[in-house]
Amino acid sequence: MSEEDKTSDKSIDYEQGSPDEGVVPDTLERAEAQNSSPDSDFKAAQDRYLRLAAEFENYKKRAQKDQDEYRKYSNERLLKELLPVLDDLQRALQHGRVSGNQEGVLQGVELTYKKYLDILSRFGVKPIPSVGLPFDPAVHQAVAKVDAKGHKPNTIVEEYEKGYYLHDRVLRPAMVTVAESKSDD
Repeated sequence: MSEEDKTSDKSIDYEQGSPDEGVVPDTLERAEAQNSSPDSDFKAAQDRYLRLAAEFENYKKRAQKDQDEYRKYSNERLLKELLPVLDDLQRALQHGRVSGNQEGVLQGVELTYKKYLDILSRFGVKPIPSVGLPFDPAVHQAVAKVDAKGHKPNTIVEEYEKGYYLHDRVLRPAMVTVAESKSDD
């Protein structure tokens, strides 16, 4: 490019304005738009905050409702399984009243008992072994002590009420009688 071309380009630049002038107005417009909307930005942020807070409150209410409903109906499956046992007991009682056959009632109750234990075992309930074993205060509750004739001291002699585990926790301790040795004073 010759000197004249450069000079003529410069003159054109002055006539049309510098390249920076085109950028400045655009930047100024953006700055003015930003400066003119702090209130609108604040209102938009406040609106988002309020919506988020309301959404969170609704979530908490839904979660609480779900939790309450879970507690209320959590045993539904177990109870549905137990209803046939209740039906069997009712049939055994009706049969005993009509026929007067006590042996039939006893057999019906035994079958119902086995069915009941089977249902409980499907839900993780299992009996705590007791009679003949050493007393364990973690799973047994001693209600009486008897002389240890024929039994080792601190051994369970009799079970008044069966204890049960629910999986690995004690659901109910077994109520037992424990043998004790009498010391000669």
